Amino acid sequence: MSQLTPPVVLVEDKLYLTVYLQPKASRDQFLGLHGEALKIAITAPPVDGKANAHLLKWLAKQCSVAKAQVQLVRGETSRHKQVMITAPRTLPEAIVALLAEIKDAPC
Repeated sequence: MSQLTPPVVLVEDKLYLTVYLQPKASRDQFLGLHGEALKIAITAPPVDGKANAHLLKWLAKQCSVAKAQVQLVRGETSRHKQVMITAPRTLPEAIVALLAEIKDAPC
């Protein structure tokens, strides 16, 4: 049986998020888990990279970092994405809860 990657991983000063993106939503928000990914809804449409740009800007604001510290690692044209946030100053409540669940999960 293969080891699944958790949706949220904190390694030193880098936060990695495995994201399932729902574009063109009524508001920007964390929606919980979608399979093995953190589901995030954003208001931007999935056209010409607008959804990706909006996601990165929104995550930067949520984590109190500059936009340059939020990077799309993979998934540029997919709803399934991996995002890396360098040195987040704040962790949103949804991410803190997931980190706590992962820490408390049996090996």
